[in-house]
Amino acid sequence: QVHLVESGGGSVQAGGSLRLSCAASGRTQDANAGGWFRQAPGKEREFVASISWSSNNILYAPSVEGRFTISRDNVKHTVNLQMASLKPEDTAVYYCAARRVLPAGVHDYEYDYWGQGTQVTVSS
Repeated sequence: QVHLVESGGGSVQAGGSLRLSCAASGRTQDANAGGWFRQAPGKEREFVASISWSSNNILYAPSVEGRFTISRDNVKHTVNLQMASLKPEDTAVYYCAARRVLPAGVHDYEYDYWGQGTQVTVSS
């Protein structure tokens, strides 16, 4: 079992930045890719970004590409999401996820482990 804990959420004005971090513990060797998803009130959970541990293959949702940067630290077992130029429509609960197999996916059903989520609120 892999346990994931997100941190770094909060409130920011439009145009600002936030950095989310996801710390993995437990059987971290079972995870080979990580991703970030988000869910806004009244909406379905959507893909934000993903990264494979070994190849560093990275995917972004079109809505965040160029503004968000995903990275990982294999030694510290963390996956980070640097968010810049934030918009009110980025407001959501952000979830970290990990997957046992490669490649890193864009669908939430492809992921095996989930964090509890962290709130990001962007005001205009």
